[in-house]
Amino acid sequence: MAKKIKLRLGEILVQEGLITDDQLQLALKEKAPSQKLGDKLMEEAYITELQLVEVLQQQLGITHERLYNYSFDQSILNLIPKNFAKENKVIPLRREGNKLYVATSDPLDYFVMNDLRLTTGFKIEPVIVIRDELRQGILKLYEREDFSEQFEVERQQEERVPDLTAEEEASPVVKLMNQLIQQAVVEKASDIHVDPQEDQVMIRLRVDGALRNEQNLAKSVQSSLTTRIKIMAGLDITQQKVPQDGRIKRKVEGRDIDLRVSTLPTIFGEKIVIRVLDTMAVSNDLKEIGFEADNLEKFIRMIEKPYGIVLLTGPTGSGKTSTMYAALTRLNQEESNIITVEDPVEYELQGINQIQVNPQVGLTFASGLRSILRQDPDIIMVGEIRDSDTANMAVRASITGHLVLSTLHTNDSTGAINRLVNMDVEMFLVGSSLNGIVAQRLVRTLCRDCEQAEIPTAREQEIFRKYHINLSKVKRGKGCPTCNMTGYRGRTAIHEVLYIDDAIREAILDGKSKVEVERIATEQGFIRLFEDGLRKVEKGITTMEEVFRVAAE
Repeated sequence: MAKKIKLRLGEILVQEGLITDDQLQLALKEKAPSQKLGDKLMEEAYITELQLVEVLQQQLGITHERLYNYSFDQSILNLIPKNFAKENKVIPLRREGNKLYVATSDPLDYFVMNDLRLTTGFKIEPVIVIRDELRQGILKLYEREDFSEQFEVERQQEERVPDLTAEEEASPVVKLMNQLIQQAVVEKASDIHVDPQEDQVMIRLRVDGALRNEQNLAKSVQSSLTTRIKIMAGLDITQQKVPQDGRIKRKVEGRDIDLRVSTLPTIFGEKIVIRVLDTMAVSNDLKEIGFEADNLEKFIRMIEKPYGIVLLTGPTGSGKTSTMYAALTRLNQEESNIITVEDPVEYELQGINQIQVNPQVGLTFASGLRSILRQDPDIIMVGEIRDSDTANMAVRASITGHLVLSTLHTNDSTGAINRLVNMDVEMFLVGSSLNGIVAQRLVRTLCRDCEQAEIPTAREQEIFRKYHINLSKVKRGKGCPTCNMTGYRGRTAIHEVLYIDDAIREAILDGKSKVEVERIATEQGFIRLFEDGLRKVEKGITTMEEVFRVAAE
């Protein structure tokens, strides 16, 4: 019976023009036996969850609601026990006579619906809701509490730094911290910022690269919250005048979450930034990083050479490490000995030997690299080239039969050549060791649920003409509950891939200028960051505003 419903769902999606028959057949063939067709189609990005929900509504005759700014009826919340609501992802929405309307992302889960009917005594009417909105609703209704009064009571009882190691889970600061971590995971945030101000503490989340204010806490919360975070991260709570770094491992909603904690003393107390590394959310597939077909082919050629150095450049938070991990995952074969030296190790990769830098015991990038070379490696990944010792060692390792992958902080790909020379690497070593350089930036992608075609602005038309792009309409997101009214959801990368062939190698060895190297590369099809961004605009993936934000024309 279930299979029949799934096939009908697929047929409706094809009829609505949301997917092609080929995509449907491929999804049916590739999906796991227990996986729902809708989930497989979303996983392949053929449809969005909103499109699926609207088709389910049509197919099953069940209404659907958006929970963004929904005014929940607080008086009926306790009809469904808190633990049941959290475990089964359901929320009571409204009551009409003997009917109870319940938000769920799976209206066909008859066991849950039956349990609800028995426990509440009402006739249950399921309402389809998007999963992320449901998770946020549960967090808002059942998890989020205002702890200000509890903190105030605690502060009045004892004016001292609390010994939180002995605190019960019921402690307000423990609850607050758990709530913040869960919220960051639900909102798909990359960082949590705890910013102390003169009279309050600001909590901000970085979602899709943009910071947004989440809540403001009373100043009385600051000391307890800071101490709690430092204890969780294994930091010294007595040291408040020096920056510290630590890490926390947690399981949130059944997912392994790695949290990197960094503290910094400011005039109003310690500012804390927590980097949220969701190991299940990261993709280690090179095809999913955002490379255009020609750039991907060049990058694969670079990393599949038996030796040489491949550099990734860009500022902090531009996804360089993710691209390197995807490259290592592709190269990870039984016959290869891959060793990395990183600061810090962001994601643990199966079958790869990863070393964490620890300057306190003398383990730096340079000393780590020196030791790695005695371990018979085939492929070496150096987290970052920061000084001339590391640069020289990496370059020398790459010309003695090792493939070396590393990152460098420069604005563009050709700038990496001058940067290595400035780090006292001989020009002939740079020329003979480089396989290629990739510059990368992250741009926000348009929300597929609210994107709409518009006529390009005069400035956009001028740029399109200049780059010979024939585009009469551009896409923009008007803002909807799915994307939190921003018009963007998710991020992708834009690239500048400089493949070092014989002509460019010769130009580097001859000491030619950056401009000359770029000219030779352009003749051979080199695409700059800005132009790669334009290709993403042309495909309706992002907007000109995003491209201008990260790349210069």
